[in-house]
Amino acid sequence: MNFSTRTIRPPFEAKSILLKATSGCSHNNCKFCDYYKNTNFKISSEEEIINDLTELQDKKISYNRVWLQSADAFSLDYEKLRSIAELIGKYLPYVNSIGCYARVDSLKDKSTQQLKQLKKLGYESIVFGVESCDDYLLDYMNKGYSSVDVLQQLGKMDDVGIKYTLTFLNGMGGHNYGSSHANRTAEAFNKLNPERVMINRLTIHENTPLYSEVEDNTFSISTEKECIIELMDFIEKLEIDTFIDATNNTNIIPFFGKTTSKYRIVDKLKDKI
Repeated sequence: MNFSTRTIRPPFEAKSILLKATSGCSHNNCKFCDYYKNTNFKISSEEEIINDLTELQDKKISYNRVWLQSADAFSLDYEKLRSIAELIGKYLPYVNSIGCYARVDSLKDKSTQQLKQLKKLGYESIVFGVESCDDYLLDYMNKGYSSVDVLQQLGKMDDVGIKYTLTFLNGMGGHNYGSSHANRTAEAFNKLNPERVMINRLTIHENTPLYSEVEDNTFSISTEKECIIELMDFIEKLEIDTFIDATNNTNIIPFFGKTTSKYRIVDKLKDKI
């Protein structure tokens, strides 16, 4: 298989077929992320994709879902995404859905009609690394979009009925900033209809700008107690019917449940304080 960089996927995509559509990240400027700092963004050629699909075809893999690599494969334009779906259908006809990571701005060049067509081609359950809807934090961490962008662009997904996941980065604001982060993000998420909200906890990696800010004391990391309280605030404020998935290994307390059971989840979190 043609993997030139590390492969990433959410835990719940463990039984998906991995197919490289891009290398690196089209943005690659988030202050806390080290995944692709030394990798240039590159779009896989049709030849590379066909070679990989031929190899997968020969292996006779039985999984019926493809997960496109890498950081934000949904940033590809409509024609490229359509072509990839058609190639998957040709070489792996048993595949019935296609997923990938996406940025909020991956949707800016795609019309509602184009998204409807992508849904028909199998694109479903796309994971958007939103992290926060606090505009101060989005700007501070160089995310490249605003909370208004989140609502406008993800609203397209609701309009066409493509399922999607949103991420919340617990502790993203650092020491004494959990309440604003939790409240503003929950307020925005309540205006959307994600099938899942995935919780990750901020991790400080050495080769990132944020690490340097921790070293020179311009950014203070949240304590474990602060992260738990922030997470409780966030969950309590969520009013939508969705799954909350905190099974990622960065979390202090792993859990999984529906917002309809959020107070039982919050009670469990309280026991850890």
